[in-house]
Amino acid sequence: MVDEAQRGVAGLNWLDTLRSRLYGRLLLLLAVALVFMTMAGLDAIPVWIGALAYAAIVALAALVPETTDSDTGVVSATAQGQLAFADALRHFADALPDPAIVLDARSVIFHVNQQAIRHFPGVVAGSPIAFTLRFPQLLAAIEAARLGAAQTIELHHTVPNETWYRATISPLVPEGGDHHGILVITLQSLTESKRLESLRTDFIANASHELRTPLTSLVGFIDTLLGPAANDKAARERFLGLMRGQASRMSKLIEDLLSLSRIEMRQHVRPTAPVDLGPLLREVAEGLQTQAAETKSRLEVTVPESPVIVSGDRDELYEVFENLLENAIKYGADGDTIEITLTPETRRSGFDALVSVVDHGAGVAEEHVPRLTERFYRVDADTSRKKKGTGLGLAIVKHIVTRHHGLLSIKSQPGQGTRVDVLLRK
Repeated sequence: MVDEAQRGVAGLNWLDTLRSRLYGRLLLLLAVALVFMTMAGLDAIPVWIGALAYAAIVALAALVPETTDSDTGVVSATAQGQLAFADALRHFADALPDPAIVLDARSVIFHVNQQAIRHFPGVVAGSPIAFTLRFPQLLAAIEAARLGAAQTIELHHTVPNETWYRATISPLVPEGGDHHGILVITLQSLTESKRLESLRTDFIANASHELRTPLTSLVGFIDTLLGPAANDKAARERFLGLMRGQASRMSKLIEDLLSLSRIEMRQHVRPTAPVDLGPLLREVAEGLQTQAAETKSRLEVTVPESPVIVSGDRDELYEVFENLLENAIKYGADGDTIEITLTPETRRSGFDALVSVVDHGAGVAEEHVPRLTERFYRVDADTSRKKKGTGLGLAIVKHIVTRHHGLLSIKSQPGQGTRVDVLLRK
């Protein structure tokens, strides 16, 4: 009974094998059948000869094993295992959120995931890693990782843009402990954290410097009042006036720092309240009339009669245009007209309003324009301090406009003044 059962199972397996081989060669058999039918239809061969020849071909297709078959099936299983392992490697690399590069035993790139292609377009599968990523420390880490220990290094890339990456090179060890020399390189971008670290360091250094100057002046005035000028009424009044000015400067600086901090805390949340820009711009200009009169400048506001509504925070937008007008008054040529124009924007897709602030002052050189929105950046530090500038006004403007999903544009040329455009949307 057992022998009969085993023979039955073997017979079923044999039939399954024949069926599998025929199914795998189905297209070929159909093509051969079509050829014989065509030849028979054209009387090139007798029908019975064509049928006999086709039956022989079908029998051969069922009986002849594929090239990877063997009596024991060892070769087929090994080949299938290697293909499955290679496929699993690709899926593993593609699933990683960071750039990943897989190397074979010769340090030739076996696979590159989409993130790596986006960050390193020159990295191509099939080429040696030494030809595409030319970092001596990376090549040294790869050799060290082949000894079995994962390596972590930092890569600094300067062309075409300055970037930083943390590279981890790990040997891939499948079950059985034989890693076959396969290495996986994962690269985590450090560019943004390095940039923020640099900005934070510069910000602290600049803020400390800006506060130290008025504090030093205050300490000197106080020492003078307590010493040589203790009984000098005229000197006391003069020094108290200077002290008041330095205290006001520190107060304005701290106020701007707090304002910038508040904006950054809410940077990811876009305000959605409706704001009519026409009355807002008139209010800002009216509040700065006295300051404009001191420089003999004239504020000219041009807004449409119909409302121009955008989504935003009214107080923050007021701060934007107040800072822009103050800059135009301070640094524009004395006695010139400063133009504030509101236009319902229809030319720029996605934006609904354009506010332009134009002065006809000295302007700035082209190389300074991209840096004007940096914190504490000044074209002329002495002039800025004399005019009580904190160096944070345009940085605040940039952050508020970004929070409103708007666009800030600054154009300036020496001797031709400065134009600042703010695009906003509903």
